[in-house]
Amino acid sequence: MYDLAIIGGGPAGYVAAENAAAKGLKVVLFEKRELGGVCLNEGCIPTKTLLYSAKMYEHATGGKKYGITAENVSYEYKKIADRKTKVVRKLVAGIKLKMQEHGVEVIGGEAFITEGNNDCIKFTCNDAAYEAQRLLVCTGSEAFVPPIPGVENNEAILTNREILTLPAVPESLIIIGGGVIGMEFASFYNSLGIPVTVIEMLPEILGGMDREIAEMLRGIYTKKGVKFCMECKVTRIEGGCVYYTDKTGNELQADGEKILMSVGRRPVTNGFGLENINVAIERGIKVNEFMQTSMPNVYAAGDVTGFSMLAHTASREAEVAVNHMLGIEDRMSYNAIPGVVYTNPEVCGTGMSEEQAQKAGIEYSLHKLPMTYSGRFVAENEGLTGICSILVAPDRRIIGAHMLGTPASEFIGLACMAITTGMSIDEFKRVVLPHPTVCEIMKECLFKA
Repeated sequence: MYDLAIIGGGPAGYVAAENAAAKGLKVVLFEKRELGGVCLNEGCIPTKTLLYSAKMYEHATGGKKYGITAENVSYEYKKIADRKTKVVRKLVAGIKLKMQEHGVEVIGGEAFITEGNNDCIKFTCNDAAYEAQRLLVCTGSEAFVPPIPGVENNEAILTNREILTLPAVPESLIIIGGGVIGMEFASFYNSLGIPVTVIEMLPEILGGMDREIAEMLRGIYTKKGVKFCMECKVTRIEGGCVYYTDKTGNELQADGEKILMSVGRRPVTNGFGLENINVAIERGIKVNEFMQTSMPNVYAAGDVTGFSMLAHTASREAEVAVNHMLGIEDRMSYNAIPGVVYTNPEVCGTGMSEEQAQKAGIEYSLHKLPMTYSGRFVAENEGLTGICSILVAPDRRIIGAHMLGTPASEFIGLACMAITTGMSIDEFKRVVLPHPTVCEIMKECLFKA
């Protein structure tokens, strides 16, 4: 019998397996596809690899404003795609090596829960039987494709999985949904010169992120040529033609060679026997602050909980779950989860936004500056202003930070640490940051606070 069985080898599953095995537990990990999950194989890593190539191309074609002239600049999509595949394979191999080094038994196949109680969970996989004292469910999420007329059997329709396997760039692209995934693919194809149309039901893109910054990003991409159809509802699709109504009820249409369906993701809770054990499900598997389900020896982490569908959240949830199994004091907190959109420029935020603070009735003061108050930013971002916005509670603790401008993703972690540790702005001001760096904008932003 195993001490711990894990279903799903994504950022939650493989982090949990490594941590549990390193601390002496006998672990078996079931994965039906590739280790790394959606993040490594169909999400975070392949898209960021593509986006980096697009950024390099954009830099090369726009070098004149930096005093650099290049002629006959072009891109080879096959080489871009091949590099993406190479990066993914390298990182998957790294995870496999980690599992081997820590003695985790990895079973390639679909695990199915047959029965279980508070002492033992039983599984089958590849016609073999397995037992474990504890179970951690990390089955992740899948792209949600709404039942829009014309979606079924439409070769023009893609999700984040299929769009990564295109043999060539489409002549034009329609993106249904202006969230993080939609905007990252809009950024990629726009950089390569492909006409992109984004259709979004809400008044603004990037729902859940800082409203002002989302509006600024939309303005930047509008100038770059992306067409945005806001507060519009798709009614039907015929081939590559998307019919939609605007906020006044007028029916319009957009035509594209391919259509990316990017309206959200949903937890994977079916297909592996979860119904055979007593686990409560709401929008995903219901868990407490220790990532424990309604069965005390069954835990869940990652997208399957339906709460924060981010790889770094999943990894932290996995750490909390394993620590609780081992009696180590720890609990999950979501008050400083960073969200990043790897467009060009980048958008990121953590903690509370103004909209969230206002809705919750939380008092705050807002401190914001253009990113151009950073010398490093000015040196590297010709023609872009950007913004840094920090929310401070009445007791002078930092409770939120939101930014537009590259490379904000590389230092939003400073704000995460400040919020997690309850750091006051006075304590933050005493931290010595390197100069010149863009992260100095945070201290500049709080200078008069």
